[in-house]
Amino acid sequence: MKGKGIGFDLGAGAILTAGLSAWLAEAWRGNGWPVLGGVAAYTLLAAILAHIRPDRTLSGWANRVTLLRAVIVCSLAGALIEPDLFRERAGAVIALTLAALALDGLDGWLARRFDESSAFGARFDMETDAALILVLCAALWLSGLAPAWVLAIGLMRPVFVLAGLLLPWLSRPLPDRFRRKLVCVVQVGALPTALLPFLPEALRATLLAGALLALTISFALDTAWLFRHRRASQPTQWRMP
Repeated sequence: MKGKGIGFDLGAGAILTAGLSAWLAEAWRGNGWPVLGGVAAYTLLAAILAHIRPDRTLSGWANRVTLLRAVIVCSLAGALIEPDLFRERAGAVIALTLAALALDGLDGWLARRFDESSAFGARFDMETDAALILVLCAALWLSGLAPAWVLAIGLMRPVFVLAGLLLPWLSRPLPDRFRRKLVCVVQVGALPTALLPFLPEALRATLLAGALLALTISFALDTAWLFRHRRASQPTQWRMP
């Protein structure tokens, strides 16, 4: 795909989003709203990407794999219009979720293997992860599989990012910590498992509560570190390369 502009990648993603959304919602049975929802979510994503990377490609296969993960997230987001799909089509939902999680490891490997690492790629990957978590939490709540407090898991990252706009020291880069990777594994394990409709409610609640507790502690530790180092230097604002 060398030489193709970003429009080629985004166009391919739009077609795939429509197809996945139709398959997930079984649109041939007359349920077209989730398809429109998925395409709308993807259109917003495409507009953002086109704005921040005008006349450029996604710069390598690692970012294209991340775009594929984003396509899956948009398809799942569209299904939120018909929350019962997360019960009736639980197998398809979990299959898409696991595919997105598997691709999460592939894009990182590709970035290292072909020397495609970039600030854009890292941020794109991170926000795709956050969007997937938010969509899964919304699905659990809207489908009646979990109470409203499960949204706290998905909203923690967006709230943290918005807080950084008001408190610039929250936007400073954080040092690498194994703890964050471990907490991510907890989320990755808990949320897809909680989507299983036959899971006992007590076990589902325990899994989600554990995931929320782990995430809260991790964000609290990071916030405390940023607060202690808030005067060390000027915050580094993230920009597109």
